Amino acid sequence: MIHPKLPKIWYGGDYNPEQWGPEEWKEDHRMFKLAGIDVVTINVFSWALNQPDEHTYDFAWLDETMDRLHADGIGVVLATSTAAHPAWMAKRHPDVTRVDFYGRKRKFGGRHNSCPNSPTYRKYSGLIAGKLAERYKDHPALLLWHVSNEYGGYCYCERCEAAFREWLQNRYRTLDAVNQAWNTRFWGHTFYDWDDIVLPSGLSEEGEGNVSAFQGISLDYRRFMSDSLLACYKIEAEAIREHSKDVPVTTNLMGTYPELNYFDWAKEMDVISWDNYPSLNTPVSETAMVHDLMRGLKDGMPFLLMEQTPSQQNWQAYNSLKRPGVMRLWSYQAVARGADTVMFFQMRRSIGACEKFHGAVIEHAGHEHTRVFREVAELGEELKRLGDRLLDARSDAKVAILYDWENRWAIELSSGPTVELQYVREVHKYYDALFKLGIQADMISVEADYSRYDIVIAPVMYMVKPGVAKKLEAFTAAGGTFVTTFFSGIVNENDRVTTGGYPGELRPLLGIWAEEIDALPAGQYNQIVMKEPFGELDGSYDCEMLFDLIHAEGAEVLAEYGSDFYQGMPALTVHAYGKGKAYYVATSPAPEFLRPFLAKLCADQGVKPLVERLPDGVEAARRVKEGRSFLFLLNHNADLAAVDIGSGKHRDLLSGQILSGTVELPGRGVLILEEV
Repeated sequence: MIHPKLPKIWYGGDYNPEQWGPEEWKEDHRMFKLAGIDVVTINVFSWALNQPDEHTYDFAWLDETMDRLHADGIGVVLATSTAAHPAWMAKRHPDVTRVDFYGRKRKFGGRHNSCPNSPTYRKYSGLIAGKLAERYKDHPALLLWHVSNEYGGYCYCERCEAAFREWLQNRYRTLDAVNQAWNTRFWGHTFYDWDDIVLPSGLSEEGEGNVSAFQGISLDYRRFMSDSLLACYKIEAEAIREHSKDVPVTTNLMGTYPELNYFDWAKEMDVISWDNYPSLNTPVSETAMVHDLMRGLKDGMPFLLMEQTPSQQNWQAYNSLKRPGVMRLWSYQAVARGADTVMFFQMRRSIGACEKFHGAVIEHAGHEHTRVFREVAELGEELKRLGDRLLDARSDAKVAILYDWENRWAIELSSGPTVELQYVREVHKYYDALFKLGIQADMISVEADYSRYDIVIAPVMYMVKPGVAKKLEAFTAAGGTFVTTFFSGIVNENDRVTTGGYPGELRPLLGIWAEEIDALPAGQYNQIVMKEPFGELDGSYDCEMLFDLIHAEGAEVLAEYGSDFYQGMPALTVHAYGKGKAYYVATSPAPEFLRPFLAKLCADQGVKPLVERLPDGVEAARRVKEGRSFLFLLNHNADLAAVDIGSGKHRDLLSGQILSGTVELPGRGVLILEEV
């Protein structure tokens, strides 16, 4: 439970009363009650209003807002207002604005425009966070602290450069260690003094689109920038906790956002919250995967769906409306995968600037007689009836997929072997196969405890960090099934190649070695040819992109390549290791291969689908709590689907009906089933 004051699934979202006046406030509160809204996030972008100059703080409007919301029974997620610095700060303290990738100094404007290493920004953001906490720590409306907003964006100023050198000294201690880690004898890049080190930007080592001449430098700069922005969060969080020790602190993350290592951030957050903005054509399994990743950031702890749009977004190329029923469906998808809140951006649609066409609970029409509001109100009533039944329910998945931001950085910075390799896409291929099989998976860090799982999958584990190979060996030896893929075991944490044959440190576990990696352009294929049936796998399957040319050294060859000069070389192997097995998929296979392959591995480990024969377009997920199991079935099709839930009796928490056998799920319909 996030806060005992509101023991239900929170329902609400971002509210900007400072953009309106008393007439709108009165109408807002009336409509909030109609919609079942019980929590709002306020003060996200109000720094300029709260602090008109260096020495003046004015919280009168916020006092009135907090009191007014509480009087109407609405709880508050109170933001620190530091998501955009005031104009006076940029004018009087030039260090606060960023320098971009090309070395150009920014002026006041935009949103993510504060240098994370600016002493001015750090000083004043910490001060205002502390003043807010001191003022509102005992306010009865307060439920949660919200630091800044959607952290992101790098800075390339001289102050960041100096801070980067200091960060490197703390990490490596000596210049010799830096030169060794970055392999600086290449291209004569040896550093003789710490001041020789410059930022990897468009003025030095990098080009547009993650192009870098020195991946080690660029990789460390991404680590440094993630740490720098995290330091800003920590300054505010610590200032809050000095006064408000019992109210949790969070900031809103952005799924697979590439610039920050969210596993590091999660250690400093009391609860994870994130903003979910898929496109109309985003695969529903990809959204599910990111929900699961957010749940995995804090070891399976439920998270907050902090933002989603009730209707449409404003910043994509084509901002399609959510079709009738989709907002409800996607809200329950978040709940099914661990969300204990359903919240929107925004409560009332802005009348100016870049978000005036972003959807809202209260549209520009200004009344409740809209399709969007009706759907919001209907969902609000359902969440009220659910009460606290699902709060703090967890996943009981026996399959885990490893996800690593630093591995992603290293892959995307790599100069070869193909521009087609996208880490998130390859991870999603494996997740999607499990999703379509109805097998639940957790998304976990390489630092997590593997022992709770029967199967661990590490797609494209290019970077092997210290100790990880030994953890995987111990997991497999104890009876686990480990799966990894092409382009794995190549480098260490500094992007230095592990010599002696790929997959480097993973070689003893996998029982193979690779001598070359072939790359084919998009649209060209080889084949995975099974040597004999493996579960339902039999015959030949297309594979694409990268092709490891491997040799078995203890591993059994299950499939071979079907064409080209490496026809007959292993494409799929399994190595018995202790009580378990380690599989290597040497290329990127078609979905027609992955689904039966993973189905066979799950069957061998006794991991069963949540629902047998799950229809296409229907999602299954499960949360468990105090011995009770809640099975979610979500029909992402526009048409009715029939699902066999077995002979046991189940109560649908939304309708109260008792169901068994084959049930009919309406188009975009939802069932939450508890055994009775």
